[in-house]
Order: sequence, then C-alpha cells, then structure tokens
Amino acid sequence: MSPALEAIEYLYAIDTPEGPSSVRIIRFPIVKKTTKRIYYDVTGWATERTSGVRFVDRETIERDGEIVRRAAAGWWEKDLHLYLSEPDLPDYDHQPSLAELKAAMAAAHPDRGGSNEAFIAARERYEMARAAQTPPTEGDQMT
Repeated sequence: MSPALEAIEYLYAIDTPEGPSSVRIIRFPIVKKTTKRIYYDVTGWATERTSGVRFVDRETIERDGEIVRRAAAGWWEKDLHLYLSEPDLPDYDHQPSLAELKAAMAAAHPDRGGSNEAFIAARERYEMARAAQTPPTEGDQMT
C-alpha cells in the first residue's frame, strides 16, 4: 500500500522577465504554516544574496488574498508581490488611465516603500500619458 500523497500548496507571483509580452506565473512551494506565518521556498528564484525559505504574515495574506513584502524587499525580487491563489494574468494591452498611472506613481514613491528608480520610471509613464492626452493649444507650433 502506497503512502497517501500530500497535496503541495503554493504562493504565487506574476513575473515579466522580458517585459509585458512575456508574462508568466511563478509558484513558490509552501514548506510550513504556523498560526502567524506562512513559510515558502524561493530556491531557484532568489538572488545570490538571498535564497532558501522566506515567510509572510499569514493573517494578512489569508484576509486580502495577496501581500506585498515591504521589509528588506527589493523591486526586482520575484516574490515582492505574492498571491494566495493563482492570479489572473494582467491584460498588458490595456492602456492605463491617468488615475491608474498617478496611483502607481504614488505607490512607487520611496516614502511608501518604493525606490527612486521605480518612482522616476512611474513618473515618466504618467507624464508621457498626460502629454499625449493634452490637446495642443493655439500658441503651439505644429510641424
């Protein structure tokens, strides 16, 4: 008689290794659950500095269905934003509104846990979209 197979549980992340055209879902195996934390394995996805097992707050991810690791997390880490269940892949053909771009810019600000580089990139996207939506005035030169 074979032993019963234990179902493997995962935490999920969305990755775009070569930009929006190559979006994929990454699965991080859950290795342990306690009343306060969920531990998961990042081996194979982490940088050289960090590997092995990490954890997230169990109450937060079970309540919200997702969590953003803020402490000691860099924007480049594959497990920065984790989901409890497999997420729907975003529609990258969708053109974000100015409000969405402004919210992304605010979220990327260093005072809110983002980085200078992420904020600058988000601001550039916002400014380009805003300029594209602003009609030329009579004083503007059309060439």
